[in-house]
Amino acid sequence: MNGAESLVRTLVASGVDVCFANPGTSEMHFVAALDAVDGMRPVLGLFEGVVTGAADGYGRMAEKPACTLLHLGPGLANGTANLHNARRAATPIVNVVGDHATYHAQYDAPLASDIDVLAGYASAWTHASTSARSVAADAARAVRASLEPPGCVATLILPADTAWLPAEGVAPALPRPTPAAPSDAAIARVAAALARNERSAILIRGAALKERGLNAAGRVAARTGTRIMCDTFAPRIQQGAGRFAVERIPYFAEQIVAFLADLDELILVGATAPVAFFAYPDKPSWPVPANCTIRVLAHPHEDGTLALEALADEIGAPAGSAPLAERTLPDMPSPGALDAFSAGTIVTRLLPENAIVSDEAATSRVGLGALHEAAPHDLLSLTGGSIGSMIPVATGAAVACPDRKVVSLQGDGGAMYTLQALWTQARERLDVTTVIFANRSYAILNVELMRVGAAAGGAKALSMLDLGDPALDWVKLAEGMGVPAVRAETRESFADAFARAMRERGPFLIEAALAPRS
Repeated sequence: MNGAESLVRTLVASGVDVCFANPGTSEMHFVAALDAVDGMRPVLGLFEGVVTGAADGYGRMAEKPACTLLHLGPGLANGTANLHNARRAATPIVNVVGDHATYHAQYDAPLASDIDVLAGYASAWTHASTSARSVAADAARAVRASLEPPGCVATLILPADTAWLPAEGVAPALPRPTPAAPSDAAIARVAAALARNERSAILIRGAALKERGLNAAGRVAARTGTRIMCDTFAPRIQQGAGRFAVERIPYFAEQIVAFLADLDELILVGATAPVAFFAYPDKPSWPVPANCTIRVLAHPHEDGTLALEALADEIGAPAGSAPLAERTLPDMPSPGALDAFSAGTIVTRLLPENAIVSDEAATSRVGLGALHEAAPHDLLSLTGGSIGSMIPVATGAAVACPDRKVVSLQGDGGAMYTLQALWTQARERLDVTTVIFANRSYAILNVELMRVGAAAGGAKALSMLDLGDPALDWVKLAEGMGVPAVRAETRESFADAFARAMRERGPFLIEAALAPRS
């Protein structure tokens, strides 16, 4: 048994059974080990950003890590944008990066790089194996590190000789870490604060945004009138009919200021206080009111769900008192040209129960305001703001949950970053429907050009934000990747295409050609 085989066997023994990969020469012994070891599913991505984004989506839904396999420093660099998003999502990932053989490093070969430095940005744990005899133990440590609450990217650097030299065996799985218990003192402080003050809100992030945590938060809201919020881009929310609906913090800085303006108490559960996404001239970066007290009910490494349940019990909130969203679907839009609002209405009406929705719709998300009233589903968002994440995230989610329909709502600008994920969906026969909101523009940047106080856009400036010359043909792009696709320009054709996609299994893409805004 060589080091690579001991690594793969240890990963499988530790519960890691999916590897999203884009390997190179240095990783060939790992690739060969996949034939020697049962239990590891390899999934090929044609770009490293697809690999890391898919690992993010898988980890969010499976609640355990997949491993990646990346080629040297440049491969890691290509995948770092979506590792950034995974870091913000607190997704468990075991990020395996091949390196030159230890004795080869002295020659400064063309692909040599400082992988430790590159990995350190998005990884909470980084280690380079120094011997084939230690690779298995290093792998077990990496898995455990990735699962340290609330979850993180753990990068294991694998020099080529540690992969091909003889190893001693497989390392046993290490105990999975669990979230820390919430503080009784924090629960008592928050309960007292809620009793004193009606103008309060609880901001939730992490596992407490699943149904059990939401029910507890809903009990608190029903008892005290406390507002229940989540971040603009929460990693995963269980929402829809039959679930307690949280308020989502808006995107723009001045909107956040108005959203939080009446608060005297902001209580954090697995979250940090909100900040503006960017700095703007004459707009605040810190939107929390100056007289608002910020309290922590549960830190990210603590069990936020237990904290909310304990708080609900502490204040005497009856079980089952959380108000739950009803399925009050909007009417189907009347015939006409397709826009973001009519497309959003159609998605909301036709979304099947237990679907997974990945959201990078960008400016087109304005049409999805009623999605919390759709059939119950999981919503995954672009946590780190680095666009080009959510088609890969949808891909990984579909690998994690093969029995669930995955719907990827995607702006056309961001989709071009990682459209190679469509090929992986076709190769793996994944049940993902991708909706491309084609407005032929980096539309959000047209808004930001004005908001940052830059001069009014002239021809050169506006050309940097335009995707219409030439127009992207998403039907041809998808079909070239092996994914069936249609183009919908009207509300009727989009409804027909989306309904068909919800009935049938397998990858499918709809280019939603949005009418220009008047």
